[in-house]
Amino acid sequence: MGTALVYHEDMTATRLLWDDPECEIERPERLTAALDRLRQRGLEQRCLRLSAREASKEELGLVHSPEYVSLVRKTQVLGEEELQVLSGQFDAIYFHPSTFHCARLAAGAGLQLVDAVLTGAVQNGLALVRPPGHHSQRAAANGFCVFNNVAIAAAYAKQKHGLHRILIVDWDVHHGQGIQYLFEDDPSVLYFSWHRYEHGRFWPFLRESDADAVGRGQGLGFTVNLPWNQVGMGNADYVAAFLHLLLPLAFEFDPELVLVSAGFDSAIGDPEGQMQATPECFAHLTHLLQVLAGGRVCAMLEGGYHLESLAESVCMTVQTLLGDPAPPLSGLMVPCQSALESIQSARAAQAPYWKSLQLQGQCGQVLGCRIPPQAPCSGYDSELSLDVTPVPTSPSTHSPEGRPPPLLPGGPMCKAAVPAPSSLLDQPCLCPAPSVRTTVALTAPDITLVLPPDVIQQEGSALREETEAWARPHESLAREEALTALGKLLYLLDGMLDGQVNSGIAATPASAAAATLDVAIQRGLSHGAQRLLCVALGQLDRPPDLAHDGRTLWLNIGGKEAAALSMFHVSTPLPVMTGGFLSCILGLVLPLAYGFQPDLVLVALGPGHGLQGPHAALLAAMLRGLAGGRVLALLEEDSTPQLAGILARVLRGEAPPSLGPSSVASPEDVQALMYLRGQLEPQWKMLQVRLIAEAWLCPGARLCRRGRWGGQGK
Repeated sequence: MGTALVYHEDMTATRLLWDDPECEIERPERLTAALDRLRQRGLEQRCLRLSAREASKEELGLVHSPEYVSLVRKTQVLGEEELQVLSGQFDAIYFHPSTFHCARLAAGAGLQLVDAVLTGAVQNGLALVRPPGHHSQRAAANGFCVFNNVAIAAAYAKQKHGLHRILIVDWDVHHGQGIQYLFEDDPSVLYFSWHRYEHGRFWPFLRESDADAVGRGQGLGFTVNLPWNQVGMGNADYVAAFLHLLLPLAFEFDPELVLVSAGFDSAIGDPEGQMQATPECFAHLTHLLQVLAGGRVCAMLEGGYHLESLAESVCMTVQTLLGDPAPPLSGLMVPCQSALESIQSARAAQAPYWKSLQLQGQCGQVLGCRIPPQAPCSGYDSELSLDVTPVPTSPSTHSPEGRPPPLLPGGPMCKAAVPAPSSLLDQPCLCPAPSVRTTVALTAPDITLVLPPDVIQQEGSALREETEAWARPHESLAREEALTALGKLLYLLDGMLDGQVNSGIAATPASAAAATLDVAIQRGLSHGAQRLLCVALGQLDRPPDLAHDGRTLWLNIGGKEAAALSMFHVSTPLPVMTGGFLSCILGLVLPLAYGFQPDLVLVALGPGHGLQGPHAALLAAMLRGLAGGRVLALLEEDSTPQLAGILARVLRGEAPPSLGPSSVASPEDVQALMYLRGQLEPQWKMLQVRLIAEAWLCPGARLCRRGRWGGQGK
């Protein structure tokens, strides 16, 4: 369906006419630098270009008072001195004779984008606009913002298109208090904002920017504030916030549209944010949002004042909206202690309003509890020993990008030193996708699939002698149909490892699924993969020769019981409800995967996997954010026609189908998940987030968590 880019050159007209150190960073070059970089990278040419229109008086009136709109209109005829006096009546604002026209274009661009997405003309898009909007209030300009572009777009989507659930994600480094004020009592809008806060010492210095500001009236729980109390938040902190806070609520909310207040002052190098998230992080954030609302995502530019960082981050966002794989993240995926505390505080504040955060039950269901599910609470911390083999530090265990091994026990709680912004921004972070994005390798000639035109059905196969050599140790691969399927898989896997194909789907007879997966793992490791993630669903036993050297992370969803043989070999029962499945993916699979940072992902749907098409598509779509999108899905031949088509579409970049409102996870699913997290948390720092308020949900929790909560509990 494509991606829209909405812009109008007139939005560069406004500029500061007098000396004001606070306002001088909001300048026209913010737009031109971003647009120039999009053109240089060939991204603008791939988008549907829309010229922004002015929002009407009635459209502005959806959120702003008539008196305020009239006041801004009058700035068109004021002189410089009068403009300066009027600007001084607001906080961090400057007016220009072109402000009214530019601000109407900025608001109108968002409305055009919403129309294009909701009418199906495009799948998603970005409105490249200024002035920004998220600080603007009903009757006041604020923080460079004149009209609240995203808030107007949300109100418009409700009024014109009849939407009932809209998610607003504000990743600008400042709190979008204007959006919060406008929707804080409205349960049809879920507003999420992370922002530099520093315990109220950072602009806009508002008490209502803290985590315990959760809305009011019918809107209680629909305002989600995540205050950062230190600078320097990086990739791991941002991804952890999405996995452990935003996405659980978003899936439960089940939005029909996602609006993004896309401020890139939260990126590395920006003087306002002083954060350390690299541009490719915004590709991952965008990718994670695209699994919501059927992929209907409308991003609108807010802040961003380091031109290089802004331009690169905009390119990352647009590239991902276009369906390109997200580049690998740089740096250790270890959230810092301050970020974990903020996420925990926000989860605790939201827990009364969201079932996905209410982990009810007995002691074994409390996050991080070390008591085995079958054992009664004995009142003390029963630690389970893990057979943890240290990860070798030789070059052979590092990926081509030089990613370090996972942090082992006893490592630092906060992130390691981050390179200077200039060195990170000098690194090319836009990875060109292979000419063949997705390939399907099937063995049954009578199977007909309806595939997108750029998905290739593979004809080739590995050499017979080579295929037989790989099959020889496995009795189940001796039959002709299994051997044929293996040859096609090897050929496809080699194409992915050589960079000719980005992702693929292969089929195998059910009786040979385990053996075929074992060969795929060994082939991948011997032909260039440095870190291989294997997510096996159903009755697929762990290959007996799978090493504990840190090169392979094995996750079996569908095992008989929750168990961690080591930090790299994990098994959990298949969740029986949608809520349990989502909790497993967000609370276990993705944190482990992001901590591991693979360069190849294998997804195997084996016998008894039990997944419906939408669930399998969601899993594949979310794992596509790893390894630069290099994902190989292995299916049983009997399930190939239905699953292959839906998986091919998500692996090439389309949004997965919506699962609908998520159900509550069963007590058994919660118990298994929490038990595993308790075992793995010391080794995998992306699992560290826990809900402090869970203590009161379990009578024995304070005893079981002795030494972590210090005997204190709510």
